[in-house]
Amino acid sequence: MAVELDVFVGNTIIMSEEVYQLWLDGYTVNDAVKVRMEGGVLDEFDAKVDVVLSDTMDQYRTFQMCERLLHSPTKLANQLLFQIPPHRQATLIERYYAFDDVFVREVLGKKLSKGTKKDLDDISAKTGVMLKSCRRQFDNFKRVFKVVEELKGPLVENIRQHFLLSDKLARDYAAIVFFANNRFETGKRKLQYLTFQDLAFCAGQLINNWTVGAVDNMVEDMDVDLDKDFLQELKELKVLITDKDLLDQHKSLVCTALRGKTKCNLNLSRGLVNIATKLTNTKDVRDFFIDLVEKFIEPCRSDHWTAADMKLYLTHYTNSAHILDTFKYQVVWDRYMGVIKSCIFKMYHD
Repeated sequence: MAVELDVFVGNTIIMSEEVYQLWLDGYTVNDAVKVRMEGGVLDEFDAKVDVVLSDTMDQYRTFQMCERLLHSPTKLANQLLFQIPPHRQATLIERYYAFDDVFVREVLGKKLSKGTKKDLDDISAKTGVMLKSCRRQFDNFKRVFKVVEELKGPLVENIRQHFLLSDKLARDYAAIVFFANNRFETGKRKLQYLTFQDLAFCAGQLINNWTVGAVDNMVEDMDVDLDKDFLQELKELKVLITDKDLLDQHKSLVCTALRGKTKCNLNLSRGLVNIATKLTNTKDVRDFFIDLVEKFIEPCRSDHWTAADMKLYLTHYTNSAHILDTFKYQVVWDRYMGVIKSCIFKMYHD
């Protein structure tokens, strides 16, 4: 029986975004075929199972050959082996470096080392993210970290230029790099309610305000390390709780401004100032988020404050310090409290 075939020859690679996502998610070829069949591919293209299997295998081989180029995205645009349109290249890169929030939340702040990689089996079981996908995501974090950790210039921009990522994804990677470098503790039980996006937002605030790059954008490690001179200056804020006259004046100003709308809690002031004065110690830097929860957020919750109550208190607490005649550290205070307020606003879930 004669069979007629229509043949078209071209050199532009045809890729299914659905199959690419299945490959990224860690599905085997056979499992990917099952997913495609359940999605109606046989009816949609009037195809047989062996054709779907062959197509899936062919695309998987193509993705595997492209993967080494995806490790250095700028090379993808300059190579001639794979004829991929620019818009499709951008999609391949963005999706390859995309990650699952539930996965990154488990490794955030940990050292990107072989020790952490050994835990990926457990993380996969806990999060439901396939092990192969966990490995890809972890290796991507590690790759980006190694490339940008020693570069001069803004961290987000360096990531965008070297990995051709969107602004949003580049900012998320900047947060991951920043947390890994400073080893912030994020795994404690009392921090589990915080999402990756909550913590990434705070990382952005810290990068933009507390790193050396916040004042000089062309120094070594500018957006990775906290500004040691600034952390040292924070010790001067202790006068707000050690000088009784200043303490009383500050409390009076805050309480007057609140006019009974929110409880005037002296311990909250002590907590915030103590966090500031201890940030020269590496351990206290790592415990920054734990301290915010223990010394401010949990006491506010115990007093049944709403988010609006907390915002009102912090606004008056910050602004009242400007009225204190003998308080000489207004610039340091504003740089400190600007970040503290933003982070607490994000972290305080009613």
